Amino acid sequence: MTMATTDTRAGVRRPPLLNPDAYQTVLSTIYLGLATNALLVMACLPLLAVLVATDGAKTWPAAVLLAPLGGPALVAAFATFAAHAADSTAPVVRTYARAYRHGFRRAIAVGGAATGLIAVMAVDVRAVWGLRVGALAIPVLTVLMVLTAATAVVALIVASQAPTARLRDLVQVGFVLAVRRWYLTLVALGVLWLLAGVVVASPALGLGLTAAPLLYAVWGAGRQMLRALDPGSSLAR
Repeated sequence: MTMATTDTRAGVRRPPLLNPDAYQTVLSTIYLGLATNALLVMACLPLLAVLVATDGAKTWPAAVLLAPLGGPALVAAFATFAAHAADSTAPVVRTYARAYRHGFRRAIAVGGAATGLIAVMAVDVRAVWGLRVGALAIPVLTVLMVLTAATAVVALIVASQAPTARLRDLVQVGFVLAVRRWYLTLVALGVLWLLAGVVVASPALGLGLTAAPLLYAVWGAGRQMLRALDPGSSLAR
């Protein structure tokens, strides 16, 4: 129970110093961040172990193979953010676990395809680096890698909002929205690039502290993209 203070000199009652609703919102937001970070660590534990325990320059193929595990983890995190935005009392762990389970197959497919394509194109870039053909091939491959990453990220955001959507529809909508809302796409990719840099430099810090706030920003950009969908589309519901 909050108590209002009284100014005895002026005889005026002041409003409560602490708003219970604001207090509850702050606590639920802090819990959302901490719990989501912990769940992300659990979901990405194999990848985290490779990054922490090995030399990334030598074991990058293992990291590439494990990177698709981030797909279901991201879908679950985005779904948890959406549930919390709709109702701040929504259960974080239960929502995350349910979204992870329901979206695993599609998210792992999106993450695996995107990771594989980007890895192949990155190898191609390295192969033509310094060659005359590289002057033409490298810009094209770079654009394709960015488009692939953007499509995958937006598709995962859409998947978190449309649990029954087909994989083909997710990829198609992800590509269209990523191109149509390119400025939001750049924001999302920039934040993810920052998060990836933190994770590579300090995996425990990246996934244990900064992941939830940065991913929330990515989800916010994606939510703005989803407003471009046709209201009659099943993906917009």
